[in-house]
Amino acid sequence: VQLQASGGGLVQSGGSLRLSCAASGFKLGSHTIGWFRQASGKAREGVSVIRPSDNSTYYSESVKGRFTISGDTAKNTVYLQMNSLEPEDTAVYYCTTVRAGGRPFPFTALGSWGQGTLVTVSS
Repeated sequence: VQLQASGGGLVQSGGSLRLSCAASGFKLGSHTIGWFRQASGKAREGVSVIRPSDNSTYYSESVKGRFTISGDTAKNTVYLQMNSLEPEDTAVYYCTTVRAGGRPFPFTALGSWGQGTLVTVSS
């Protein structure tokens, strides 16, 4: 099971980016996938989760209404469309498999973190 995050970059406040999480070695429909992020000097936090088998989704309060998670089972890829980006969204973003349960984010990571992809939002 391997997931590779990509698509990060530098964007101005108010701008948009789309992150990709490509899966290899397994089919997305058989797992629940989550995006997490870690800003410099801060703890990693959950951002959004999708269960591709039924497209059910979950968002943290900090990104709800701005970010959209989606899955393309044909491409075996999960996307995170990020709009209205703010400097506070600056972080390394990771994707991994998750299971339900945990606080304050109600999902817990199961897989490895990988290298992640850096998103930098300038003010």
